[in-house]
Amino acid sequence: MRFKRVLLKLSGEAIAKKGANGETEEIFDCEIIDKITDVIKKMVDDGVQVGIVIGAGNIWRGALGKGVTRARADHMGMLATMINCLRLEDAIEKKDCKATVMTPITMNGFAEAYDFSKAVAHLKEGTVVIFGAGTGIPFVSTDTTAVVRAAEIDADVILMAKNIDGIYTCDPNKPENKGIAKKYKTISYDKCLKDDLHATDVAASALAEQQKIDMYVFALSSPDNILKVVNGEEIGTFVSSDRATAAELY
Repeated sequence: MRFKRVLLKLSGEAIAKKGANGETEEIFDCEIIDKITDVIKKMVDDGVQVGIVIGAGNIWRGALGKGVTRARADHMGMLATMINCLRLEDAIEKKDCKATVMTPITMNGFAEAYDFSKAVAHLKEGTVVIFGAGTGIPFVSTDTTAVVRAAEIDADVILMAKNIDGIYTCDPNKPENKGIAKKYKTISYDKCLKDDLHATDVAASALAEQQKIDMYVFALSSPDNILKVVNGEEIGTFVSSDRATAAELY
């Protein structure tokens, strides 16, 4: 395997069951969760230490909470991430793989109190660590949480599994960009920030660059893409913390 310890970031939308119109039909898609946990089990069996941060867009997105104080809306989002974390923990354990949920917010009986040294000890023992409830404070996205946790556990790389297969020169989903949007093979955080490319939110990209943590952005449409990246296949976009990294298109 190319990496020894990874931080996998999953979006909440990625584990939701979608209807024909693309809208969330059910908050959990058992089939996709089963495929994702198969991949996680494979990585652990191959000696990769796996930490996970998962969003809550399938349940509640704090920034879009209408009529709710933003700080409280974010607190609700933290609780929503815990629902996803517990669902993922259950699915991983059913694969005969050890997993634990850690949270910076006290939830006795649901999860362990977060401590980065304990998290690292779990990882070394082959336990998948799922980091819930964000950083425990509002106004911080789960993308930023992923970078913070990756830095704390000294992850080799962040695997950013998205609904899009990489970073493009412009938004490929906009009609006016059809045929002109090109995907980057490699790019630096610095260029992402300067060109407003939104690999992650601005705070996450800036922190990842500062902490010198590289990232792969790729599509989760096929969960096997996670294994492909860990095995060294060149898919998606490699985002480098080195400002001298030349931007390269496919």
